Amino acid sequence: MTIDFPVPESLAEHARRFAAAGEPPATPRVAATVLLLRPAPGTGFEVYVIRRLAAMAFGGMYAFPGGGVDPSDSQVHLDWAGPDPARWGERLRLSAEAAQAVVCAAAREVFEEAGVLLAGPGAGEVVGDVSGADWEVARVALAGHRAGFADLLRERRLTFRSDLLLPWSRWITPEFEPRRFDTYFFLALLPAGQRTRDVSGEADHTMWIRPADAVARVEAGELAMLPPTLVTLTQIAQSTDIDSLAAAAEQRDPAVPVTPRLEMAANTPARFVLD
Repeated sequence: MTIDFPVPESLAEHARRFAAAGEPPATPRVAATVLLLRPAPGTGFEVYVIRRLAAMAFGGMYAFPGGGVDPSDSQVHLDWAGPDPARWGERLRLSAEAAQAVVCAAAREVFEEAGVLLAGPGAGEVVGDVSGADWEVARVALAGHRAGFADLLRERRLTFRSDLLLPWSRWITPEFEPRRFDTYFFLALLPAGQRTRDVSGEADHTMWIRPADAVARVEAGELAMLPPTLVTLTQIAQSTDIDSLAAAAEQRDPAVPVTPRLEMAANTPARFVLD
């Protein structure tokens, strides 16, 4: 599959230098990202995207909330509803410990970056509004590594709702990049009574947008996205509603890694290709 994605010459030149140097690629850091979804006015659905600050890695690009797995994500003991770590391990083809780390990182990051908490008083329940001042104190402590995700849920007597996450795909950064990530993509419906908030300090713009509209604006040069974000939006835009999207997620293999590679033929612009 060839991605119609404009590749800056500076990026292509960086890839050429990497190939010429013959150095081993950096080891990818395991990460998780979450596509928050909500019904759109009328029909269809919207997805939440954030634009990273220009000074950050991948700055100026729109992406989904997410980040790297923290060592504590695999070590926490918390009330758990939905598939247990062993079942998640089967789905992601990881050990139970590694699967727990990825799933917990997804939930933790979406709370840190979007103020959305995938937890409730028990199985089948979801906490309501979490935008109050006391919740913000807890979120800031979590983001600042002064508290853990399990600590937050334990203090609030909440159960982690792993069943609110649906695995979608896995992307690995190309080998020529100095900072690489092995990222698991998840879908999650925005819980009733909650709202997204621009609280991460890592974004300069956030918005809800229909996937097809986001793809069209990228193609028109109005929005900038990296291939994993653009391809994922193109994929989910094929579903007409959230129910059909959830059904599509069940049919996917989220453990198979996708790694874009640069194709650089003579006298033609560089382009990304998916094998």
